[in-house]
Amino acid sequence: MPKYVIEREISGAGKMTAEQLKAISQTSCGVLNKMGPQIQWVHSYVTTDKIYCVYNAPNEDMVREHAKQGGFPANSVSKVSTIIDPTTAE
Repeated sequence: MPKYVIEREISGAGKMTAEQLKAISQTSCGVLNKMGPQIQWVHSYVTTDKIYCVYNAPNEDMVREHAKQGGFPANSVSKVSTIIDPTTAE
């Protein structure tokens, strides 16, 4: 299944409390449960003013629909072409 990286511009994201992050996560999971197993949240990286999320989904439209239903920004949605890591150098 294709993998996507979603960039979400959220001012002050890095200062969110554990409770705020939990609430956002619960909202996301609730939407995912309604949308079915074709779309999966892998994990997210929280930075100062952005959250970068990694999702598995059949297409970009489904990723954007998840953002719409959850009330999350999806400022950029990029399909991952290839994954590399240190073992790629071997």
